[in-house]
Amino acid sequence: MAVLRQLDLVALALALPVFLAAGFPMLGYAAGAAAWLAQKWIQHVLTRRAQQAEDPRTTVGLMAGSMIGRGWLVALTIFGVGLADNDAGLAAAVLVIALFTI
Repeated sequence: MAVLRQLDLVALALALPVFLAAGFPMLGYAAGAAAWLAQKWIQHVLTRRAQQAEDPRTTVGLMAGSMIGRGWLVALTIFGVGLADNDAGLAAAVLVIALFTI
């Protein structure tokens, strides 16, 4: 079951050779991967804090804030890369959507 929880990271690693072989923008891969790994780390840290919290309002606040904040982090990263290079922004968006779906 632990492997299934990390299946997105396996897919992220498998996407690198696909990006290289297909000639997709590596800026898109780098931005998508960095945003995905950052949001995974934030999720891990805040989930641990929420589990340690004794007040249910703190737990709900941390989890809700985490979901909203992580979404914004990823979206703004994709948007920023897209402003710099349209193709890289599209590649980052497709990568993140694929990882989210998994």
